[in-house]
Amino acid sequence: MDCIFCKIISGEVPSLKVYEDEFTLAFLDINPVNPGHTLVVPKKHLVNFEDADEETLCRLIKIVKKVGFSLKNNLSAPGYNVAVNNDPIAGQVVPHLHFHVIPRKENDNIKLWPQRSYAGGEATEILKKIKI
Repeated sequence: MDCIFCKIISGEVPSLKVYEDEFTLAFLDINPVNPGHTLVVPKKHLVNFEDADEETLCRLIKIVKKVGFSLKNNLSAPGYNVAVNNDPIAGQVVPHLHFHVIPRKENDNIKLWPQRSYAGGEATEILKKIKI
């Protein structure tokens, strides 16, 4: 397998580990949005969110929370973003499920994506298609 995250998990590629347990690894992103930007990954290779079972997702989100607390408490970050880019069209570069935990500070000049409004009746049509 040619997955960079699997190589990091196996130790073949070095990383700066923030947290590790039997199922999960958290390490510093080598191209951080802000200092402390951490990736949280399952040790089992899963391509995207839909590949993961609920137990794995629960484990991952617990570690995301721990990382977030550490960023707030140890980097004095007043907040953080949690993001998953699911599939290439959404910006996923590495095909291994991963959560980004990005510390935020006042005036860090990081902008989130723009928002728009629904056209007349569009929201209702979308709801009909996606309602579970």
